[in-house]
Amino acid sequence: MSGVMIVTGGGRGIGRAIVQRAAAAGYAVCINYSRTRDKAEELVAEITGNGGSAIAVKADVADEAQIVSMFEEVDTRLGPVTALVNNAGIDYEVPVRDLDVARLHHLFAVNVFGTILCAREAIKRMATSSGGAGGVIVNIGSIASRYGGLPLDVTYTSTKGAVDGFTKGLAREVGPDGIRVACVRPGLTRTEIFDDGMGMDEVNEIARKGVPLGRVGEPEEVANMVVWLCSAEASYVTGFTYDVSGGR
Repeated sequence: MSGVMIVTGGGRGIGRAIVQRAAAAGYAVCINYSRTRDKAEELVAEITGNGGSAIAVKADVADEAQIVSMFEEVDTRLGPVTALVNNAGIDYEVPVRDLDVARLHHLFAVNVFGTILCAREAIKRMATSSGGAGGVIVNIGSIASRYGGLPLDVTYTSTKGAVDGFTKGLAREVGPDGIRVACVRPGLTRTEIFDDGMGMDEVNEIARKGVPLGRVGEPEEVANMVVWLCSAEASYVTGFTYDVSGGR
């Protein structure tokens, strides 16, 4: 077995593809979800039906207490985490002049604070100075942090810029404790995050005109990079960001 992996927001989209790829690589996987219980439990059934090990754990990563409870449940049911993928994220499409402060706080609570707090709990278990065996943290960022993002997506883009900086700094901090940290920045990818906004038709058109490869990415293409970063093949890789964006 490769170890124990937690994937936040693992019930759908990119998270689902990461879970499937990780399970195929031998990880025992915790599929974290906030609202999509049915999708998470279907994924557990799929993995266990194929001889793998997986559990679904409900936790809103905007809530510190729920994050702590999730890690404790994983400790009990699977063992200490050895790989964390901070994938959970939400969008908030709005012109800055019209933004609502409560929604802005929630956006940062999920995309930034949740990432940092999940990393905190993982480090407590992974750090060699605390008796851990080391581990890997992969943060899911966005290519938006490089170019400013799609129309109306400035606030989302700012959260992903924070993830970039956190990745670089955390890698320096925890490297001596045997923990590698990296960031994967997807470009336009076929996921449900666009369903409540511009929709996939418009996203496909943007990709056709603006992506060198001429198409949107598939979640599996992001998952391949994430699971590679968690593997022994990437044992000397830390503190870096990897764009999976079709050249955009």
